[in-house]
Amino acid sequence: MSRAQNNARGRNDETPEDLPAASPAKLALALFGYTVARMLLVVVVAAVILFGGRAVGVDVPFIVAAVFGVLIALPLGMFLFKSLRLNVNTQIAAIEAQRRARHEDLQARLRGGK
Repeated sequence: MSRAQNNARGRNDETPEDLPAASPAKLALALFGYTVARMLLVVVVAAVILFGGRAVGVDVPFIVAAVFGVLIALPLGMFLFKSLRLNVNTQIAAIEAQRRARHEDLQARLRGGK
Protein backbone atom coordinates (compact mmCIF):
# COMPACT_ATOMS: atom_id res chain seq x y z
CA MET A 1 0.00 0.00 0.00
CA SER A 2 1.40 3.43 -0.91
CA ARG A 3 2.07 6.23 1.54
CA ALA A 4 -0.80 8.26 0.03
CA GLN A 5 -3.21 5.35 0.51
CA ASN A 6 -2.07 4.96 4.12
CA ASN A 7 -2.62 8.67 4.74
CA ALA A 8 -6.05 8.49 3.11
CA ARG A 9 -6.97 5.65 5.46
CA GLY A 10 -5.78 7.59 8.50
CA ARG A 11 -2.47 5.75 8.84
CA ASN A 12 0.54 8.01 8.74
CA ASP A 13 3.80 6.07 8.50
CA GLU A 14 5.86 9.18 7.84
CA THR A 15 8.37 10.26 10.41
CA PRO A 16 9.02 13.92 11.15
CA GLU A 17 12.26 13.64 9.14
CA ASP A 18 10.28 12.61 6.02
CA LEU A 19 8.06 15.68 6.15
CA PRO A 20 8.92 19.30 5.39
CA ALA A 21 9.22 21.77 8.24
CA ALA A 22 5.76 22.94 9.18
CA SER A 23 4.27 25.60 11.34
CA PRO A 24 0.71 26.72 12.00
CA ALA A 25 1.45 29.84 9.93
CA LYS A 26 2.48 27.75 6.90
CA LEU A 27 -0.61 25.60 7.32
CA ALA A 28 -2.83 28.68 7.57
CA LEU A 29 -1.27 30.15 4.43
CA ALA A 30 -1.67 26.90 2.49
CA LEU A 31 -5.26 26.52 3.66
CA PHE A 32 -6.03 30.15 2.83
CA GLY A 33 -4.64 29.75 -0.69
CA TYR A 34 -6.62 26.56 -1.29
CA THR A 35 -9.82 28.10 0.06
CA VAL A 36 -9.46 31.25 -2.03
CA ALA A 37 -8.77 29.20 -5.17
CA ARG A 38 -11.87 27.07 -4.57
CA MET A 39 -14.05 30.12 -3.91
CA LEU A 40 -12.78 31.85 -7.05
CA LEU A 41 -13.61 28.73 -9.03
CA VAL A 42 -17.19 28.85 -7.70
CA VAL A 43 -17.47 32.51 -8.72
CA VAL A 44 -16.08 31.81 -12.20
CA VAL A 45 -18.37 28.83 -12.80
CA ALA A 46 -21.42 30.75 -11.53
CA ALA A 47 -20.52 33.72 -13.76
CA VAL A 48 -20.16 31.44 -16.78
CA ILE A 49 -23.60 29.96 -16.07
CA LEU A 50 -25.16 33.37 -15.44
CA PHE A 51 -23.69 35.20 -18.42
CA GLY A 52 -23.68 32.14 -20.66
CA GLY A 53 -27.40 31.84 -20.13
CA ARG A 54 -27.91 35.49 -20.97
CA ALA A 55 -25.79 35.06 -24.12
CA VAL A 56 -28.19 32.44 -25.43
CA GLY A 57 -31.28 34.37 -24.35
CA VAL A 58 -32.08 32.56 -21.09
CA ASP A 59 -32.43 34.57 -17.90
CA VAL A 60 -30.83 32.37 -15.22
CA PRO A 61 -31.62 33.49 -11.66
CA PHE A 62 -28.57 34.38 -9.58
CA ILE A 63 -29.33 31.79 -6.89
CA VAL A 64 -29.61 29.01 -9.48
CA ALA A 65 -26.28 30.03 -11.03
CA ALA A 66 -24.70 30.15 -7.56
CA VAL A 67 -26.01 26.71 -6.55
CA PHE A 68 -24.90 25.12 -9.80
CA GLY A 69 -21.58 26.96 -9.50
CA VAL A 70 -20.98 25.32 -6.12
CA LEU A 71 -22.11 21.89 -7.33
CA ILE A 72 -19.90 21.99 -10.41
CA ALA A 73 -16.91 23.58 -8.68
CA LEU A 74 -16.75 21.00 -5.87
CA PRO A 75 -15.48 18.05 -7.93
CA LEU A 76 -13.74 20.28 -10.46
CA GLY A 77 -11.67 21.94 -7.74
CA MET A 78 -10.47 18.58 -6.46
CA PHE A 79 -8.76 18.00 -9.81
CA LEU A 80 -7.74 21.53 -10.75
CA PHE A 81 -6.18 22.33 -7.38
CA LYS A 82 -4.69 18.95 -6.54
CA SER A 83 -1.26 20.41 -5.78
CA LEU A 84 -2.75 22.96 -3.37
CA ARG A 85 -4.78 20.23 -1.65
CA LEU A 86 -1.75 17.98 -1.34
CA ASN A 87 0.25 20.89 0.11
CA VAL A 88 -2.42 21.39 2.80
CA ASN A 89 -2.43 17.65 3.53
CA THR A 90 1.38 17.62 3.79
CA GLN A 91 1.35 20.57 6.19
CA ILE A 92 -1.29 18.88 8.35
CA ALA A 93 0.69 15.62 8.38
CA ALA A 94 3.89 17.46 9.32
CA ILE A 95 2.24 19.31 12.20
CA GLU A 96 0.64 16.06 13.39
CA ALA A 97 4.02 14.28 13.25
CA GLN A 98 5.61 17.09 15.27
CA ARG A 99 2.79 16.93 17.80
CA ARG A 100 3.11 13.15 18.05
CA ALA A 101 6.88 13.40 18.55
CA ARG A 102 6.43 16.00 21.31
CA HIS A 103 3.79 13.80 22.95
CA GLU A 104 6.02 10.72 22.85
CA ASP A 105 8.93 12.74 24.25
CA LEU A 106 6.74 14.01 27.08
CA GLN A 107 5.49 10.51 27.84
CA ALA A 108 9.08 9.22 27.92
CA ARG A 109 10.12 11.98 30.31
CA LEU A 110 7.13 11.31 32.54
CA ARG A 111 8.10 7.62 32.70
CA GLY A 112 11.57 8.69 33.78
CA GLY A 113 13.31 7.89 30.52
CA LYS A 114 15.55 9.99 28.32
